[in-house]
Amino acid sequence: MTRRALLAALPAWGFQPDKLIPVDEAAYAKLVASQKGKVLLVNFWATWCQPCRKEMPALAKMAARLQGKGLVLATISADEPEDEATAREFVRQAGIKGPSYLKQVKNDDKFIASLDPKWSGALPALALYDRTGKKVRVIIGEADLAKVEADVLKLL
Repeated sequence: MTRRALLAALPAWGFQPDKLIPVDEAAYAKLVASQKGKVLLVNFWATWCQPCRKEMPALAKMAARLQGKGLVLATISADEPEDEATAREFVRQAGIKGPSYLKQVKNDDKFIASLDPKWSGALPALALYDRTGKKVRVIIGEADLAKVEADVLKLL
Protein backbone atom coordinates (compact mmCIF):
# COMPACT_ATOMS: atom_id res chain seq x y z
CA MET A 1 0.00 0.00 0.00
CA THR A 2 1.40 3.37 -0.94
CA ARG A 3 1.70 6.17 1.62
CA ARG A 4 -1.06 8.12 -0.14
CA ALA A 5 -3.40 5.09 -0.08
CA LEU A 6 -2.61 4.49 3.57
CA LEU A 7 -3.33 8.11 4.49
CA ALA A 8 -6.58 8.01 2.50
CA ALA A 9 -7.68 4.91 4.43
CA LEU A 10 -7.01 6.35 7.90
CA PRO A 11 -10.42 8.02 8.39
CA ALA A 12 -12.11 4.69 7.61
CA TRP A 13 -10.15 3.16 10.49
CA GLY A 14 -11.42 5.82 12.88
CA PHE A 15 -8.19 7.80 13.05
CA GLN A 16 -8.24 11.39 11.90
CA PRO A 17 -5.04 13.25 12.79
CA ASP A 18 -6.48 16.72 12.19
CA LYS A 19 -9.72 16.40 14.10
CA LEU A 20 -11.47 14.54 16.85
CA ILE A 21 -14.15 12.18 15.57
CA PRO A 22 -17.67 13.53 16.25
CA VAL A 23 -19.77 11.20 18.40
CA ASP A 24 -23.46 11.20 19.24
CA GLU A 25 -25.70 8.47 20.72
CA ALA A 26 -25.72 6.36 17.55
CA ALA A 27 -21.97 6.72 16.99
CA TYR A 28 -21.31 5.84 20.64
CA ALA A 29 -23.31 2.61 20.30
CA LYS A 30 -21.31 1.76 17.15
CA LEU A 31 -18.06 2.56 18.97
CA VAL A 32 -18.91 0.12 21.76
CA ALA A 33 -20.06 -2.56 19.29
CA SER A 34 -16.92 -2.17 17.17
CA GLN A 35 -14.71 -3.10 20.12
CA LYS A 36 -16.30 -6.48 20.89
CA GLY A 37 -13.56 -8.96 21.63
CA LYS A 38 -11.60 -6.29 23.50
CA VAL A 39 -12.03 -4.59 26.85
CA LEU A 40 -13.11 -1.00 26.26
CA LEU A 41 -12.50 1.85 28.67
CA VAL A 42 -14.19 5.10 27.65
CA ASN A 43 -12.98 8.31 29.24
CA PHE A 44 -15.32 11.33 29.20
CA TRP A 45 -13.36 14.51 29.84
CA ALA A 46 -12.87 18.18 28.96
CA THR A 47 -9.87 20.50 28.82
CA TRP A 48 -11.46 22.84 31.40
CA CYS A 49 -11.82 19.94 33.90
CA GLN A 50 -8.72 19.83 36.14
CA PRO A 51 -9.33 16.27 37.46
CA CYS A 52 -9.72 15.16 33.83
CA ARG A 53 -6.41 16.74 32.89
CA LYS A 54 -4.75 15.10 35.88
CA GLU A 55 -5.91 11.54 35.17
CA MET A 56 -5.59 11.50 31.35
CA PRO A 57 -1.80 10.89 31.18
CA ALA A 58 -2.11 8.05 33.70
CA LEU A 59 -4.93 6.50 31.66
CA ALA A 60 -2.76 6.77 28.54
CA LYS A 61 0.10 4.94 30.28
CA MET A 62 -2.22 2.21 31.55
CA ALA A 63 -3.71 1.78 28.06
CA ALA A 64 -0.23 1.54 26.51
CA ARG A 65 0.77 -1.14 29.03
CA LEU A 66 -2.38 -3.20 28.55
CA GLN A 67 -3.10 -2.69 24.87
CA GLY A 68 -1.36 -5.94 23.94
CA LYS A 69 -3.66 -7.83 26.31
CA GLY A 70 -6.77 -6.41 24.67
CA LEU A 71 -7.52 -3.04 26.28
CA VAL A 72 -8.77 -0.16 24.14
CA LEU A 73 -8.96 3.34 25.62
CA ALA A 74 -11.34 5.70 23.82
CA THR A 75 -11.51 9.32 24.92
CA ILE A 76 -14.54 11.54 24.40
CA SER A 77 -14.09 15.25 24.92
CA ALA A 78 -17.04 17.27 26.20
CA ASP A 79 -15.40 20.48 24.99
CA GLU A 80 -17.33 22.77 22.67
CA PRO A 81 -16.67 22.27 18.93
CA GLU A 82 -14.86 25.62 18.76
CA ASP A 83 -12.39 24.30 21.37
CA GLU A 84 -11.57 21.16 19.39
CA ALA A 85 -8.02 22.29 18.55
CA THR A 86 -7.24 22.75 22.25
CA ALA A 87 -8.74 19.34 23.05
CA ARG A 88 -6.84 17.67 20.21
CA GLU A 89 -3.56 19.19 21.43
CA PHE A 90 -4.22 17.99 24.97
CA VAL A 91 -4.91 14.45 23.70
CA ARG A 92 -1.57 14.54 21.88
CA GLN A 93 0.32 15.88 24.91
CA ALA A 94 -1.30 13.31 27.22
CA GLY A 95 -0.01 10.51 25.00
CA ILE A 96 -3.38 9.10 23.97
CA LYS A 97 -2.85 6.60 21.14
CA GLY A 98 -6.37 5.24 20.75
CA PRO A 99 -9.47 6.72 19.20
CA SER A 100 -10.36 10.23 20.35
CA TYR A 101 -13.79 11.72 19.93
CA LEU A 102 -15.64 14.99 20.44
CA LYS A 103 -19.16 14.79 21.84
CA GLN A 104 -21.52 16.46 19.39
CA VAL A 105 -25.09 15.71 20.35
CA LYS A 106 -28.42 17.42 19.84
CA ASN A 107 -29.60 16.59 23.35
CA ASP A 108 -27.05 16.30 26.17
CA ASP A 109 -29.58 14.79 28.58
CA LYS A 110 -30.49 12.03 26.12
CA PHE A 111 -26.82 11.23 25.46
CA ILE A 112 -25.99 11.18 29.17
CA ALA A 113 -28.99 8.97 30.00
CA SER A 114 -28.04 6.57 27.21
CA LEU A 115 -24.72 5.96 28.93
CA ASP A 116 -26.03 5.70 32.47
CA PRO A 117 -29.29 7.07 33.88
CA LYS A 118 -27.51 7.82 37.18
CA TRP A 119 -24.90 10.01 35.47
CA SER A 120 -25.52 13.75 35.69
CA GLY A 121 -22.91 14.54 33.05
CA ALA A 122 -20.29 15.44 35.67
CA LEU A 123 -16.69 15.00 34.57
CA PRO A 124 -14.50 13.08 34.58
CA ALA A 125 -16.39 9.87 33.95
CA LEU A 126 -15.26 6.43 32.86
CA ALA A 127 -17.28 3.58 31.36
CA LEU A 128 -15.82 0.08 31.33
CA TYR A 129 -17.08 -2.59 28.91
CA ASP A 130 -16.16 -6.28 28.84
CA ARG A 131 -15.19 -8.25 25.74
CA THR A 132 -18.85 -8.87 24.86
CA GLY A 133 -19.64 -5.14 24.87
CA LYS A 134 -21.52 -5.31 28.17
CA LYS A 135 -21.15 -2.26 30.39
CA VAL A 136 -19.49 -3.44 33.59
CA ARG A 137 -18.97 -0.22 35.50
CA VAL A 138 -19.40 3.54 35.28
CA ILE A 139 -17.19 5.73 37.46
CA ILE A 140 -18.29 9.31 37.91
CA GLY A 141 -15.82 11.84 39.26
CA GLU A 142 -12.17 11.34 40.03
CA ALA A 143 -11.30 7.67 39.77
CA ASP A 144 -9.01 5.54 41.87
CA LEU A 145 -6.91 4.50 38.88
CA ALA A 146 -5.35 1.55 40.73
CA LYS A 147 -8.88 0.18 41.22
CA VAL A 148 -9.77 0.92 37.59
CA GLU A 149 -6.69 -1.00 36.47
CA ALA A 150 -7.59 -3.90 38.77
CA ASP A 151 -11.09 -3.97 37.25
CA VAL A 152 -9.62 -3.89 33.74
CA LEU A 153 -7.19 -6.71 34.54
CA LYS A 154 -10.07 -8.90 35.74
CA LEU A 155 -11.68 -8.53 32.31
CA LEU A 156 -8.55 -9.09 30.19
